[in-house]
Amino acid sequence: MARYTGPSCRLCRREGQKLYLKGERCYSDKCAISRRGYAPGQHGQARKKLSNYGLQLREKQKAKRFYGLIETQFRTYFEKAEKMPGITGENLLRILETRLDNVVYRMGFAASRKEARQLVTHGHFTVNGKKVDIPSYLVSVGDVIKVKEKSVSSPKFKGIAEEAKTVPNWVEVSAENLEGKVVSLPTREDIDIPIAEHLIVELYSR
Repeated sequence: MARYTGPSCRLCRREGQKLYLKGERCYSDKCAISRRGYAPGQHGQARKKLSNYGLQLREKQKAKRFYGLIETQFRTYFEKAEKMPGITGENLLRILETRLDNVVYRMGFAASRKEARQLVTHGHFTVNGKKVDIPSYLVSVGDVIKVKEKSVSSPKFKGIAEEAKTVPNWVEVSAENLEGKVVSLPTREDIDIPIAEHLIVELYSR
Protein backbone atom coordinates (compact mmCIF):
# COMPACT_ATOMS: atom_id res chain seq x y z
CA MET A 1 0.00 0.00 0.00
CA ALA A 2 1.47 3.37 -1.08
CA ARG A 3 1.65 6.42 1.13
CA TYR A 4 -1.28 8.82 0.76
CA THR A 5 -0.32 11.78 -1.44
CA GLY A 6 -3.70 13.51 -1.83
CA PRO A 7 -4.99 16.66 -0.08
CA SER A 8 -4.16 16.61 3.63
CA CYS A 9 -7.28 18.56 4.57
CA ARG A 10 -9.42 15.80 3.11
CA LEU A 11 -8.10 13.44 5.80
CA CYS A 12 -9.12 15.85 8.57
CA ARG A 13 -12.60 16.12 7.12
CA ARG A 14 -12.87 12.34 6.87
CA GLU A 15 -12.06 11.95 10.58
CA GLY A 16 -14.24 14.89 11.57
CA GLN A 17 -11.50 16.72 13.50
CA LYS A 18 -8.24 18.56 13.05
CA LEU A 19 -5.24 16.29 12.57
CA TYR A 20 -2.86 19.29 12.29
CA LEU A 21 -1.32 18.06 9.06
CA LYS A 22 -0.79 21.49 7.47
CA GLY A 23 1.02 23.41 10.20
CA GLU A 24 -0.06 27.06 10.56
CA ARG A 25 -2.96 26.63 8.16
CA CYS A 26 -4.70 24.41 10.71
CA TYR A 27 -4.86 27.34 13.15
CA SER A 28 -6.24 29.80 10.60
CA ASP A 29 -9.65 30.47 9.06
CA LYS A 30 -8.52 28.52 6.01
CA CYS A 31 -8.76 25.23 7.90
CA ALA A 32 -11.04 22.83 6.00
CA ILE A 33 -12.77 21.66 9.20
CA SER A 34 -13.81 25.24 9.98
CA ARG A 35 -15.12 25.80 6.47
CA ARG A 36 -16.61 22.38 5.69
CA GLY A 37 -16.98 20.35 8.84
CA TYR A 38 -18.30 17.21 7.20
CA ALA A 39 -16.80 14.18 5.46
CA PRO A 40 -15.72 14.54 1.82
CA GLY A 41 -17.59 12.91 -1.03
CA GLN A 42 -21.12 12.80 -2.35
CA HIS A 43 -22.59 11.42 0.87
CA GLY A 44 -20.30 13.29 3.23
CA GLN A 45 -23.08 15.27 4.89
CA ALA A 46 -25.23 12.21 5.61
CA ARG A 47 -25.33 11.19 9.26
CA LYS A 48 -24.19 7.64 9.80
CA LYS A 49 -24.24 5.60 12.97
CA LEU A 50 -21.05 3.58 13.25
CA SER A 51 -20.91 0.00 14.48
CA ASN A 52 -18.33 -1.05 17.11
CA TYR A 53 -16.07 -2.20 14.30
CA GLY A 54 -16.56 1.13 12.52
CA LEU A 55 -15.54 3.05 15.65
CA GLN A 56 -12.45 0.89 16.08
CA LEU A 57 -11.48 1.28 12.43
CA ARG A 58 -11.89 5.06 12.48
CA GLU A 59 -9.70 5.29 15.58
CA LYS A 60 -6.96 3.29 13.90
CA GLN A 61 -7.20 5.36 10.72
CA LYS A 62 -7.04 8.55 12.76
CA ALA A 63 -3.88 7.42 14.56
CA LYS A 64 -2.23 6.42 11.27
CA ARG A 65 -3.04 9.80 9.78
CA PHE A 66 -1.82 11.76 12.78
CA TYR A 67 1.61 10.14 12.44
CA GLY A 68 1.61 9.73 8.63
CA LEU A 69 1.98 5.94 8.52
CA ILE A 70 0.86 3.23 6.15
CA GLU A 71 -0.87 0.08 7.39
CA THR A 72 2.21 -2.15 7.28
CA GLN A 73 4.23 0.22 9.46
CA PHE A 74 1.38 0.70 11.90
CA ARG A 75 0.75 -3.02 12.24
CA THR A 76 4.46 -3.64 12.86
CA TYR A 77 4.48 -1.08 15.67
CA PHE A 78 1.39 -2.68 17.20
CA GLU A 79 2.99 -6.13 17.19
CA LYS A 80 6.08 -4.66 18.84
CA ALA A 81 3.92 -2.91 21.47
CA GLU A 82 2.14 -6.20 22.22
CA LYS A 83 5.42 -7.88 23.14
CA MET A 84 6.51 -5.08 25.48
CA PRO A 85 5.64 -5.13 29.19
CA GLY A 86 2.84 -2.80 30.22
CA ILE A 87 -0.35 -1.66 28.50
CA THR A 88 -0.31 -2.38 24.77
CA GLY A 89 -2.17 0.78 23.74
CA GLU A 90 0.13 3.05 25.72
CA ASN A 91 3.17 1.19 24.43
CA LEU A 92 1.98 1.80 20.88
CA LEU A 93 1.58 5.55 21.39
CA ARG A 94 4.98 5.72 23.08
CA ILE A 95 6.62 4.05 20.09
CA LEU A 96 4.88 6.43 17.68
CA GLU A 97 5.93 9.45 19.75
CA THR A 98 9.60 8.42 19.72
CA ARG A 99 9.86 8.30 15.92
CA LEU A 100 12.49 10.82 14.85
CA ASP A 101 10.11 12.78 12.62
CA ASN A 102 7.64 13.17 15.49
CA VAL A 103 10.39 14.20 17.92
CA VAL A 104 11.60 16.86 15.47
CA TYR A 105 8.02 18.16 15.28
CA ARG A 106 7.58 18.05 19.06
CA MET A 107 10.79 20.03 19.53
CA GLY A 108 9.41 22.80 17.33
CA PHE A 109 11.83 22.36 14.44
CA ALA A 110 8.97 21.75 11.98
CA ALA A 111 5.43 23.10 11.61
CA SER A 112 3.91 19.65 11.09
CA ARG A 113 4.86 15.99 11.19
CA LYS A 114 4.72 15.90 7.40
CA GLU A 115 7.24 18.72 7.17
CA ALA A 116 9.38 17.08 9.87
CA ARG A 117 9.45 13.84 7.88
CA GLN A 118 10.59 15.73 4.80
CA LEU A 119 13.32 17.59 6.69
CA VAL A 120 14.64 14.38 8.21
CA THR A 121 14.61 12.62 4.84
CA HIS A 122 16.61 15.48 3.34
CA GLY A 123 19.30 14.97 5.98
CA HIS A 124 18.95 18.17 8.01
CA PHE A 125 19.35 16.50 11.43
CA THR A 126 21.91 14.57 13.41
CA VAL A 127 21.34 12.23 16.33
CA ASN A 128 24.24 12.14 18.79
CA GLY A 129 26.45 13.78 16.17
CA LYS A 130 25.64 11.36 13.33
CA LYS A 131 23.40 12.20 10.39
CA VAL A 132 20.14 10.26 10.44
CA ASP A 133 17.79 10.57 7.46
CA ILE A 134 15.30 7.86 8.43
CA PRO A 135 12.02 9.35 9.75
CA SER A 136 11.07 6.06 11.47
CA TYR A 137 14.29 5.98 13.52
CA LEU A 138 13.29 5.45 17.16
CA VAL A 139 15.09 7.74 19.59
CA SER A 140 16.13 6.72 23.10
CA VAL A 141 16.49 8.55 26.40
CA GLY A 142 19.63 10.68 26.29
CA ASP A 143 19.69 11.11 22.51
CA VAL A 144 20.55 14.61 21.28
CA ILE A 145 18.85 15.77 18.09
CA LYS A 146 20.45 18.74 16.38
CA VAL A 147 20.11 20.67 13.13
CA LYS A 148 23.11 19.86 10.95
CA GLU A 149 25.75 22.60 10.75
CA LYS A 150 25.28 23.08 7.00
CA SER A 151 21.53 23.51 7.51
CA VAL A 152 21.66 26.16 10.25
CA SER A 153 21.73 29.01 7.72
CA SER A 154 18.64 27.68 5.93
CA PRO A 155 15.67 30.11 5.97
CA LYS A 156 13.60 27.30 7.47
CA PHE A 157 15.60 27.30 10.70
CA LYS A 158 16.57 30.97 11.00
CA GLY A 159 13.41 32.08 12.78
CA ILE A 160 13.18 29.21 15.25
CA ALA A 161 15.29 30.93 17.92
CA GLU A 162 12.87 33.88 18.00
CA GLU A 163 9.74 31.72 18.19
CA ALA A 164 8.65 30.59 21.64
CA LYS A 165 7.09 27.16 21.31
CA THR A 166 5.77 24.90 24.04
CA VAL A 167 7.48 21.52 24.09
CA PRO A 168 6.41 18.38 26.00
CA ASN A 169 7.99 17.48 29.34
CA TRP A 170 9.96 14.54 27.95
CA VAL A 171 12.22 16.69 25.77
CA GLU A 172 14.48 19.67 26.40
CA VAL A 173 15.14 22.18 23.63
CA SER A 174 17.75 24.88 23.10
CA ALA A 175 16.29 27.02 20.32
CA GLU A 176 19.47 29.14 20.13
CA ASN A 177 21.62 26.07 19.45
CA LEU A 178 18.93 24.38 17.35
CA GLU A 179 19.18 21.19 19.35
CA GLY A 180 17.09 19.15 21.73
CA LYS A 181 17.50 16.20 24.06
CA VAL A 182 15.20 13.32 24.95
CA VAL A 183 15.21 13.37 28.76
CA SER A 184 12.62 10.61 29.31
CA LEU A 185 10.13 8.43 27.49
CA PRO A 186 6.69 10.02 27.09
CA THR A 187 3.93 8.90 29.45
CA ARG A 188 0.28 8.70 28.41
CA GLU A 189 -0.32 12.06 30.12
CA ASP A 190 2.36 13.64 27.92
CA ILE A 191 0.62 12.59 24.70
CA ASP A 192 -2.07 15.15 23.91
CA ILE A 193 -3.37 13.51 20.74
CA PRO A 194 -7.09 12.61 21.06
CA ILE A 195 -6.81 8.89 20.37
CA ALA A 196 -8.70 6.14 22.19
CA GLU A 197 -5.92 3.58 21.92
CA HIS A 198 -7.98 0.82 23.55
CA LEU A 199 -10.20 0.77 20.43
CA ILE A 200 -7.15 0.09 18.27
CA VAL A 201 -6.16 -2.79 20.54
CA GLU A 202 -9.69 -4.18 20.32
CA LEU A 203 -9.61 -3.93 16.52
CA TYR A 204 -6.36 -5.86 16.15
CA SER A 205 -7.52 -8.40 18.75
CA ARG A 206 -10.63 -9.39 16.80
